[in-house]
Amino acid sequence: MKKKFLGLLLCLALIFSMTVMGGCSNSEPAEEPAEETTEEAAETTESGEQTVFQQALAQVDVDLAPLPEKGTGVNLGAIESTLSNSFWVTMQEGYEEAAEEYGVTVDVQATDSDTDTAGQLGILEDMLVKDYKAIAVSPLTGDCLISGIVQANQDDVKIITTGNEVDEEALAAAGGAIAGKITVDFYNQGVLGAQYIIDKVGTPGKVAVIAGNEGGTQADARRDGAKDTFEKAGYEVVSVEQCDFDVQKAYDAATAIIEANPDLIGFTCGNDDMALGVVKALQEKEMKDKVMVVGVDFTAEAKAAIQDGSYDATVAMSPYLMGREGIIIMLKALEGQDVSSVGDSTPMAVVDASNVAQMDDWK
Repeated sequence: MKKKFLGLLLCLALIFSMTVMGGCSNSEPAEEPAEETTEEAAETTESGEQTVFQQALAQVDVDLAPLPEKGTGVNLGAIESTLSNSFWVTMQEGYEEAAEEYGVTVDVQATDSDTDTAGQLGILEDMLVKDYKAIAVSPLTGDCLISGIVQANQDDVKIITTGNEVDEEALAAAGGAIAGKITVDFYNQGVLGAQYIIDKVGTPGKVAVIAGNEGGTQADARRDGAKDTFEKAGYEVVSVEQCDFDVQKAYDAATAIIEANPDLIGFTCGNDDMALGVVKALQEKEMKDKVMVVGVDFTAEAKAAIQDGSYDATVAMSPYLMGREGIIIMLKALEGQDVSSVGDSTPMAVVDASNVAQMDDWK
């Protein structure tokens, strides 16, 4: 699987001149291509060429072959973070459209906030008393769902993680295990964001890192990737602020940071919501033209801000494809296929004004 996917990425890099990296799958390449792809993957642009997203969508089915049987009618569950963030709304779309295609049902639920760990565990516990055969979870922290996963194992409900991971050592110590996981190199997302600023600015200066929730898989890794990259390049990281993926907290933190450091040259942020809060703070101080801001996710709001020139760049990933992968991997697990080593089949790319038009249908 990895060799085929890397081939696609090399192709995309040549066509679109983007900074692209492969997903972190460590499964072997599928011997034969998937028998079917979605209708959307078969669509082409007016010029007859598939878009970046259409190619990535088709590649998911190739990478995850052999695909599971369709039309089983099983009930599945999925637990995300807050649907106030468009990233998770798009991931829900991926879950639901893949479920429809495969002839199964999926109940997608989400927490009220990115820090509602008790609420997320409560959702899982409620799902376990219903007739769900498998549940995909995106844990807010590494340990918040451990007791629920142990109960799922006892109830013979398959659990997979999507993106965010569970602390598997702690889970094993509690007597539990997951069936599979979709892994994402969140650390490298932080690296890519910081490196973008380094490459554009050239000369080391003062930077800041706006991070998500403490203990969150993606939040900590993105934070550390950015901080490490800046420091290795000789940049001074004047502040690292945990802002819980909250726009207002990011805005407040950025306001304080730029008041204390008027010579700051850049921010990396753990997601686009926080990054846009930082952009607002800079605009109000009339400093946006002097300070670069890079986030993660490539949400619809981020795309619009890049297009209007107010936002510098973001590291794109595809929540839609992750949702699709979640359905396929749950069904494979229910068939008894080994999905323990399946990784992520979605590409990452730095998107800025130079290539945002080529990502028009990305989701």
